[in-house]
Amino acid sequence: MKGFVGLSGAMLIQLYETICPGDPKTFILLLAIVPSLLSVLVMPLVRIYETSTVDEKKHLDGLSTLSLIIAAYLMIVIILKSTLSLPSWANVVTLSVLLIVLASPLLIAISAHRDSIEKPLSPVYSPLVDNLEATTISEEILVLNEDNSLNLFQAMRNVDFWLLFLAMVCGMGSGISTINNIRQIGESLRYSSIEISSLLALWSIWNFIGRFGGGYVSDLLLHSKGWPRPLLMATTLGTMTIGHLIIASGFRGNLYPGSIIIGICYGSQWSLMPTITSELFGVKHMGTIYNTISIASPMGSYIFSVRLIGYIYDHTITGEGNTCYGPHCFRLSFVIIASVAFLGFIVSCVLVFRTKTLYQQIFEKRFHRR
Repeated sequence: MKGFVGLSGAMLIQLYETICPGDPKTFILLLAIVPSLLSVLVMPLVRIYETSTVDEKKHLDGLSTLSLIIAAYLMIVIILKSTLSLPSWANVVTLSVLLIVLASPLLIAISAHRDSIEKPLSPVYSPLVDNLEATTISEEILVLNEDNSLNLFQAMRNVDFWLLFLAMVCGMGSGISTINNIRQIGESLRYSSIEISSLLALWSIWNFIGRFGGGYVSDLLLHSKGWPRPLLMATTLGTMTIGHLIIASGFRGNLYPGSIIIGICYGSQWSLMPTITSELFGVKHMGTIYNTISIASPMGSYIFSVRLIGYIYDHTITGEGNTCYGPHCFRLSFVIIASVAFLGFIVSCVLVFRTKTLYQQIFEKRFHRR
């Protein structure tokens, strides 16, 4: 699901270029109305099921494969549009194909429904539903299960909550600040408008790869080797530091590797954070705690985009006009942001140390269930 959210930006760009090209006001109006209307319309279709009677992994793997196909298709379309001048009818065709592929999960749902009727299975283990008892390295021993999950105020009294929140301010804040300013950075480095548009569209692909890959790799490392999930978070924040330094360097073509590295690492935070939240504080109040920690994204965006990058850019402009050209325009800003990402790396390392006992117990419990 997080992966599809990452792809949504590239999908909406295809919608804009087909339905209302050159008319951003209409497009923004659609964005304001359609998502809310769609949510209201599909709400009556939501059902809560007490137990699982189908092979969930098979069908979830089908959805994962489909998301990879959509990502590959969108990447091909974006690259073609950036290199070739496609007519309007080609935009209609590519959007139609995209809509057909997006409707295909219905086939997976129908297949799962048939399997539940023809081959009912006993309930399967789910780490987010089954009780989970664990202890942390904190001074207090926390019993984290469905009945004893921490609420928001209890979680906020725990050091791990603030470590995770600070890491997300550094990671999500620095990542969203990059995409917020990538057009201005491209203009200052004399990138063409087509190159900048392609970078913006491809960001959704890198974001998807980070969201999808972060969840998959962290599951693999945790369940096969017992490695704490925050370890991957620390790795991505350390790698993000390198991405920011690449943008700060200002060498020719730097936005291509820089945006790929930052996009993937930024996306991974959005799949790692909610999972770590559920494992540290339980699932009963996960929605509240998760959305509270998510405040780190707009908070970091405001601090780094407005108060840092915007302030330094305004004081870097020389001569007439409101535009700065050259690598120096954003160099200092991204050196500082790279330092912020490195701070997030250090904070995540502390979180790894504090939670290694918890994740070892999760690994042992899952190992004994096999």
